[in-house]
Amino acid sequence: MSREYPSLPVVAVGAIVTKAGKVLLVRRAREPSRGLWSLPGGVVKRGEGLQEAVAREVKEECGIDVRVEEIVEVLDQIHADRAGRVRYHYVIIDFLASWRRGRLKAASDISEASWVDPGAIRNLPLTKGLAVVVEKALGRRRRVRPPRRN
Repeated sequence: MSREYPSLPVVAVGAIVTKAGKVLLVRRAREPSRGLWSLPGGVVKRGEGLQEAVAREVKEECGIDVRVEEIVEVLDQIHADRAGRVRYHYVIIDFLASWRRGRLKAASDISEASWVDPGAIRNLPLTKGLAVVVEKALGRRRRVRPPRRN
């Protein structure tokens, strides 16, 4: 099935990857949303589980291994052309994930990859809804951490 002008919505995954208090963002090199900062991720392959797709996409795009955790958000991204026809329609499942190992490097799908301080995210040109999803994920991370022992 084609991603552009699809006959059905395309299922995709994204990852809110954290490392040392920062969040991994990627700048999109292709449409839709070319040039905007987003989460690493991509289309789920036939026969592939969601968590498997998240780990594969982050590895392919950024060269790192992650531990995939819980679902944070399910949303859709619908982009119409000037005539009003649906050019892109993705249903995206975003997962919280943690860096495990590897050195960050941008692959061909993205023009840049960077660990970003959460306080600086809203200052970047972002894909629609990104800041809210990241804030939601980081809020969950803070709530589930056990208290520190002295």
